[in-house]
Amino acid sequence: MDVFKLFDAYSLRARLFPAIIAAAPALAALALLISWKSFELSNLIATLGILVLLFAIADFSRSRGRALEGKLYAGHGGMPSITLFRRNDATLDAGSKDRYREFLAGTLGIAAPTVQEENTDQGAADAFYGQCGNWLRQNTRDTKKFPILFSENVTYGFRRNLLGVKVLALCLNIIIVALCTFILWRTSWTIDTPMGNKTTVVLVVAVAHAAYMLLAVSRAAVWDASKAYGRELILSTEAFLTPAKPARKTVARKTASKAATTTPPGP
Repeated sequence: MDVFKLFDAYSLRARLFPAIIAAAPALAALALLISWKSFELSNLIATLGILVLLFAIADFSRSRGRALEGKLYAGHGGMPSITLFRRNDATLDAGSKDRYREFLAGTLGIAAPTVQEENTDQGAADAFYGQCGNWLRQNTRDTKKFPILFSENVTYGFRRNLLGVKVLALCLNIIIVALCTFILWRTSWTIDTPMGNKTTVVLVVAVAHAAYMLLAVSRAAVWDASKAYGRELILSTEAFLTPAKPARKTVARKTASKAATTTPPGP
C-alpha cells in the first residue's frame, strides 16, 4: 500500500514533508546501516518504526506549529488577514479594500467599520475583519478555483510546522552524530570499508541537515509566508465580485439548428 495515499494534498506537503525533513538523519541511518537485501524481522521492525516515527512527528509538528503561530501573531500585532485589512496598512490599495469591505459587510449582514470608528476602536474593527477572514476561508476551499491561495496556504503550513519541529530535528541530529561517531570510534570501520562509508554518509547528511534547520527555518520565514497567504486570502474576494459569465444558450441554439434543418428552402 502506498503510504502517501493516506494523506490529502495539504497534509502531504504541509504536515508529512516537515516530518520527513525533521527525521532525515534518522531515516538516512536506518536506510544505510540496516541491510535491505532480504526482508527479515529487523527490516519489518525498521519499516514500522519509520512509519510510526513519521506519523508521530507529523502530529507533533502540527501541534507545535499552531502553538508558535499564536505567539507569532501576537508579536506582529495580529493575524495577517486582519492586519492587512486595516486602513493604516498600505500593503493593499485602499480602493480595493473599500470594495471588499462593502461586499463582505453585505454578505455577513453586519456594518463595516467607518474610518472614524476604526480610528477610535481598532479592536472592534479587527473583530469585523476576523469575521471576513473566516467567511473567506470557508468559501475558498475549492483548490481548483483558488490554486494560488491553496499554494500559499501549503507554503505557510509547511514553514510553520517545520519551525515547530526545529528543536526536535536538531536533537535528533545530535543523537545521530553522537551514535555514528561512537560507532566509528569503537569499530575498525574506516571510510574505505562499506559500513564506514555508509556511516560517514549519515554524518554528512546530519551536518547538512543541521545547517538547513539553523539557517533556513526561522520565524521570519514563517511570517513572510503568513503575510503572503493573508494577502492572497483578502484578494480572493475579487472572485466573488466578478460577475459570473452568462450561460451559453445551448437550448436556443439546438432549437434554431433543428428549425434550419427542417424548414424547406425559400423560393
